[in-house]
Amino acid sequence: MILITGGTGLVGGHLLLRLAGGTTALRALYHNEKNISKTKKLFAHYGKTAEFETIQWVNGDITDVPSLEEAFNGVSHVYHCAANMSFDPRDEAMLRKVNIEGTANMVNCALDFGVQKFCHVSSIAALGDPLIAGSVITEETEWNPEIYHSDYQISKYGAEMEVWRGWQEGLKVVIVNPGLIFGYGYWGQGSSAVLKSVKKGQSFYTTGSVGVVAVEDVTGIMLRLMESEQNAERYTLVAENIDFKSLLDTVAKGMNKRGPVIYASKLMLAFAWRADWLLSKLMMRKRLLTKHMAQTAFTTEPFDSSKIISTLNYRFTDMKPYLEKLSAEYIKQ
Repeated sequence: MILITGGTGLVGGHLLLRLAGGTTALRALYHNEKNISKTKKLFAHYGKTAEFETIQWVNGDITDVPSLEEAFNGVSHVYHCAANMSFDPRDEAMLRKVNIEGTANMVNCALDFGVQKFCHVSSIAALGDPLIAGSVITEETEWNPEIYHSDYQISKYGAEMEVWRGWQEGLKVVIVNPGLIFGYGYWGQGSSAVLKSVKKGQSFYTTGSVGVVAVEDVTGIMLRLMESEQNAERYTLVAENIDFKSLLDTVAKGMNKRGPVIYASKLMLAFAWRADWLLSKLMMRKRLLTKHMAQTAFTTEPFDSSKIISTLNYRFTDMKPYLEKLSAEYIKQ
């Protein structure tokens, strides 16, 4: 029996798409029943409605240990994809609760129920901090606690620490650290914010860059790692390091729209995040732009995926044509 958390999200949903209808029984944890419809739509899009019906959905919450007991009964392998993402400082407690405590609960249950292997979906946000600006970031780059990190980064790093604790206690584990993940469906979350902004007419760009990857690569690599003898390893999953201007232009091309034409300077963003802070206070809404987000909009450190390429002899998807095609699909929605 395989257990997947986050099955109503991009990575978990596409992982279910790959595994459903196979020879191994499949169980997916859900917290809100209405969100299952998102995954059902994904299966329908790929003509796999029959396979969707083979999934055993179990109601549970990774922050509530008693609710996990039914989910873990008879499970041999776990793919932990569930996590929350936010860059609003007011969500610090929620991020720590779900990402760190929730992962600790999953690890503890995996140990208690004798799970054979555990795959944890982390993020490049949990990788280390280069000592020299512009240096390549790998799995070996050390985390510097003296440097400011967002609450999201800290929560993902803390989640990894829980997974490593599980390994020290005898659990076989692999960790993947994907970049910004793009894929079909789940348009209201994650990387779809990029697609949405371009559709609405994104005019501004910065000189920073970001590591991007296709969800098909992420899920395919996860499956191969779980089937392999690899243990106690983490892998950076970035198909391409792309500057924000090129990313937005590529998405715009797929939508037959104009790309951004106005350069947003550091001074401009410094004013913008302060204005957003004031508006969030006055209007009692979530932050749209924080100081950390403004700063990372200019970071250019590339991520190196050589380790996974060498380990699995893997070839990543060419992202530009992939993004153009995905953007064309998005605009149809």
